[in-house]
Amino acid sequence: MTTPSHFDFIIVGNGLAGLQLALKLTSESSFDQKTIALIDPSDKTTNDKTWSFWETKPSQWNAIIHKSWNKASIITSKKTTNLNLTPYSYKTICAIDFYTEAKAQLNQKDNIYFIEERVSSVQEKDQVTVTTNKNSYTSTHVFDSRIPEEFSTEANDSISIIQHFKGWIIKTESDVFDEDKVTMMDYRLKDGNQTTFTYVLPFSKREALVEFTYFTANTVDELVYDTYIKTYIKEYLKIDSYSILETEAGQIPMTNYNFSKFNTKKITKIGTGGGWVKGSTGYSFKHTEKKIAIIIDNLKTGRIPSHGLFRRKYKFYDKVFLKVLKDENHKGEWIFESFYAKNSVQTLFRFLDEESSFREELKIMMSLFSWSFIKAFFKTL
Repeated sequence: MTTPSHFDFIIVGNGLAGLQLALKLTSESSFDQKTIALIDPSDKTTNDKTWSFWETKPSQWNAIIHKSWNKASIITSKKTTNLNLTPYSYKTICAIDFYTEAKAQLNQKDNIYFIEERVSSVQEKDQVTVTTNKNSYTSTHVFDSRIPEEFSTEANDSISIIQHFKGWIIKTESDVFDEDKVTMMDYRLKDGNQTTFTYVLPFSKREALVEFTYFTANTVDELVYDTYIKTYIKEYLKIDSYSILETEAGQIPMTNYNFSKFNTKKITKIGTGGGWVKGSTGYSFKHTEKKIAIIIDNLKTGRIPSHGLFRRKYKFYDKVFLKVLKDENHKGEWIFESFYAKNSVQTLFRFLDEESSFREELKIMMSLFSWSFIKAFFKTL
């Protein structure tokens, strides 16, 4: 199939947001005649990450769910909070399974073009011109997942910290894991006076992802993660003999930066580059799904695609939370202990999914009532 130089839609980046958007566009008969290009320098054939999320019902991703759990725990230096997630299930998808399934579905469509090139610029005039390391293309509308350079270079009043982590998928010689329960946060192992925790996803009795995570302003050397993972496996999981099957590492911006200012009538920023990552938690999978549903509805009704993507009150809540973590990073353990110990997990999931009632939000805010939050509240007004 000859690749044209003009497309109705160009999607820059074949990650979570780009592929979810392409899948949704091709599932709607309204866009059957629209040509769609996906441009990315990678062929997406490696398992570079895992995505976790919660939901109450089966979804379109059921066939590629790697593992799901109905129980979870939050462990701090003072207590362990065990959570029955019902009616929610906590689910994990391996990136390679998502990439493979998405590409398989999209390759069946005659209006989809995969272009393995690196985008260097996106410029808007009468049309949008996308320049790569090999070619130049035009489009009626471009969905761009690249993080704007201005995010890291311009002076602004936004609040930002980094969720950075490294994880090992390990296999043991005997049954050691409770495969029915995920450890969402274990704060007992700390790197100094910072917000750090260990995350454990047990895929079976002998296999699990063990990940050491920071919510801090600065990153650390890769060997630091390794040291803490080794320590956690030996001292907290009490495992002496194991093999490392895979590793993963990443950095996720947790920020209230105004990415939406880069949206125009002809260019829409998506994914992390569009501010779709939940600022207070770093979760993105289900938020991406919701944002794409709004974009599709906007396209079908003739509105600018980015119309109504964000709800102001949840941006405010995230800003207060980030302000506390930024100014008093050592309070992270206390925040999450209060968050989960004083509220039902079902209420918290609705809050984090931005589906909560004002009454639920007020209860959550009261559970975190402290001088730190009072100061952050007034500073963010």
